[in-house]
Order: sequence, then C-alpha cells, then structure tokens
Amino acid sequence: MSEAATPPKPEEGDEDISRLAKGGRTNFFGFLLRLAARLPFLFIAGRMYGPEVLGRFAYAILIVELAAQLATLGLRRGLAEQLSRTERPHVHVVFDGLLVSMLASTLAAALLIVFPQAMFPNSQINDLDRFLPLVIFFIVGSDVALAALAYRFDIASTVRARAIIEPWTISIAALGFYFYSTRDGLILAYVVSMLAALLASIIPLIRSYGLPFGWRPKPVQLILLARQNVPLAAADAVEWGSRRLDLAILGLFVSPAVVGIYYVAQQVASLPQKLKTSFDPILGPVITRNLEAGKLKEIAAQVSQVGFWIIAAQAGVALALGIPGEAVMGLVGPEFVGGNGAMVLLLVAEVVAATAVVSESVLVYVARHRNLFISLAMLGLQALLSLGIILLMRSWGWPPLYQAAGVALALALALAFASVVKAILLAGILGAPVNGWRWALVWATALAAVIGWGATQFLPEWAELAFGVPAILGLYGWMIWYKGFGEADRVLFRKSAA
Repeated sequence: MSEAATPPKPEEGDEDISRLAKGGRTNFFGFLLRLAARLPFLFIAGRMYGPEVLGRFAYAILIVELAAQLATLGLRRGLAEQLSRTERPHVHVVFDGLLVSMLASTLAAALLIVFPQAMFPNSQINDLDRFLPLVIFFIVGSDVALAALAYRFDIASTVRARAIIEPWTISIAALGFYFYSTRDGLILAYVVSMLAALLASIIPLIRSYGLPFGWRPKPVQLILLARQNVPLAAADAVEWGSRRLDLAILGLFVSPAVVGIYYVAQQVASLPQKLKTSFDPILGPVITRNLEAGKLKEIAAQVSQVGFWIIAAQAGVALALGIPGEAVMGLVGPEFVGGNGAMVLLLVAEVVAATAVVSESVLVYVARHRNLFISLAMLGLQALLSLGIILLMRSWGWPPLYQAAGVALALALALAFASVVKAILLAGILGAPVNGWRWALVWATALAAVIGWGATQFLPEWAELAFGVPAILGLYGWMIWYKGFGEADRVLFRKSAA
C-alpha cells in the first residue's frame, strides 16, 4: 500500500485541520470519560443482573435504536448541509429538522408499541415493556440537537451529553433499579439515561441558537427535507445496522445468555468506534464547506489525515483491550470470559472499518446512492457470511460461543470489503488518493504485541489490567508519535493550533 496523501502543513494556513484536531481532542477526552463510565455499567449489568437479563435488554434496545436511526432521517450529517446552503435563520432550519424527525419518531414508536414482539421475541411482555419505544423521541431529539451544535463547532456539548451524562446516568440508575426490579431495571435505567442526554442536548442548543421566534413550519419544505435525506438516513441505518446485525442474527440461533455475553463483547469492542465519532460531528461541517468551495484535493488530504488519526487510535485501543481480553471480559463476570474470542475479532473489525467510515463521511454528500449501494452490499455480504459460518459450525457441533466468534469474523470481512471499495470510489471522485495507512502502524503494533504477550504470560490478571494495558498504550503511542506522526499530525495535540 502507498503512503497516505500528504496532508496540508500547518504553516499553509489550513484552519480546517486545526478545527478537526480541536474537535478530535475534545471528543477523545470524551472517549476516555465514556470508557470510564461504560465499564461500571457492564460490571453492574453482568455481575448483578446476569447474562440472560442482559441479553433480553440488549435485543430490545437493538430494535429501539434501529427505529431511532431511521427516524433521525439522516439529519446527524444532513443538517450540516442544510445549514450551509440556506439563507433562512439557522434556528428555523434546526427546528424544521426537529419537527420532521419527531413526526418520523411518532410513526416508529407507534409501530413498536402495537407490535412489541419485535423487541421481545423470546420473552413475555408486560405493560411497561410495551411503552419502551417512547424513548425514541429522546434519542432522536438529542441526535438532531447535537448535530446542530456540531455545525457551530460545539463538540463539548456532545462530550458532556454522550460521554458523561448518558453513560454515568445508566450506570447509577442500573444500580438503583436493581433493588426495584431485576427484570426491568436495565430497561428503566436506559430510559432515564436517554432522557438525561436529551436535556443535556436541548439546553445548550437553545443557548447557542436561541428560541425560534417567528418560525412557522413549512410542510412542503419538511417533506422535501425528509425525502432529500432518505439516502443519508439509509446510510446511517446501514452503518449502524452493520454493528448490530451480528447480534440480531446470533439471537436467532442461541440462548439469551449467549446473546448477553456477546453484547458485553460488543460493548467493549465498540469503544474504539467512538474514536471515529470523535471526528464525525466536526468533519461534516468542514467537508460541506470545502465542497461548496470546490476544494476536492483538500478534502482528500483531510480525509487521509483524519483516517490515519482514527486508525492509529483505534488500533492502539484494540491492542490494549484485546491482548488481555480474558482479564477484560472477566471484569464483568466469570461466565463472560468465553466471549473473549468474539471481542478480539470485533476489535479487529473496528480497525478495519475506519477507512470505510471516514470515506463515507464525504461520499454521503458527493455519491449518496452509490455509497448506499455499497453499504447495502456490505450488509448483504455480512448476513450471508454470518449465516453460513453459524450453520457450518452447528453442523460441526461447535459450541454457541464459537458461533458468536464466527459472526464477529463475518463482520470483519464485510467491513474490509466496504473499506476497499469506498476508498477507491472516493479517490476517483476527488481525483486524489484517499489512504490513512502508514507503515508506522506495523512497527507500533509489533512492539505493543510483544509487550502485551509478556504481560499475559508473566503477570496475574489484575496486573495485566493495572500495568499491562498502560504499557501497551504507552509504547504503542510512543512509536506512532516518533515514527508515524509528521509535523502536520502533531497539530492534533497542540492546543495553540486550535
């Protein structure tokens, strides 16, 4: 593979790189906060509620969040494009988006309330379960509000809502509701956390944009907005679905307890994915502005730059969590250790996916339908591989946890396909290479792997986590800094550049 496209140098006055770096720094701090908050929730859910209750919760949330993804109508990324092209007051455009997404949420929630079996296919349904879809309004409202704030480069609000308030609320609430109901405690905690995140999103939105004085909903424009954002909504749903399809398929073949174990592995592995979303809110506005100015080669350089940052960070986190994987899964409970293989493959999948998701951040604006077609092809490939691997393993008599690792492998292979195809398509459109790969990743990974192997061989489990994880991250980061980072990359860590 060739080296990444040469990024613009800081002295060339590229303010976009500085903005991307500032947003990435802010949200990387948010990632660390999210990591610190997510582990207590997994510990409480695994140790106190157990894998079976956790599996029931995971499947219900899977369906609810899919409905919320569709109801957002692609506005998480499409709102930046709307704001960059309009002469109307921005607060009016934002409230148009909120209104149309709330209408879509009403339809989605109504369908799930009428057909609650979609959320709880293998368990009894009580009256409280039936009204879980009302949380869709909280999720969608928060997503649209944070997208509007990101357009004004307010990433701190996203960090506060998503990395502090939401995860810590669900952890604390799960502990409290355990003493009320071991059956419904996790679901109640989830609803409370989404409500808290909504409040943490709407308050800064009103402070930034103000109240929509003089705003009148325009039905025709709302319909056009919804129709225009269908490809974006579908692309968002496909990307989100690619990280959930494995769980949905697995749930058709194994017990809720195995689903619960896989859910924990998925939650741990999804932590590096949040590093990609660290740049998502800020990357959208930068791309839309440069597209309006016709700066295609600049976009290619920015995508390559950010792609390398994301791959480097995700690989480091994946190594730190994957090498001592048994110890990490053992924190949640001894019955979860068997999910270590699935977790490692899911971590690999997140690294492989980085090129696809960064390329998609541009393709959703310049080649919406082709991007959607590739994403659907990836989803179909993932489904076929998952079903094929599961059926093959079942015919061989392999245990359910091996089948869980099989669907994780299918996800990694499908994401690799999407990364290659989307990068080639984007490079052709921009007329410049799009590649976040650098050889320093190989040397840093090799060094971290040696240190990690030594930690797992010679240290007890608690020491693997206490000393091995920091050592892996530290030596990996040192190698990336000195062998992989150029002067333009170091703007990510230079506050003065922001």
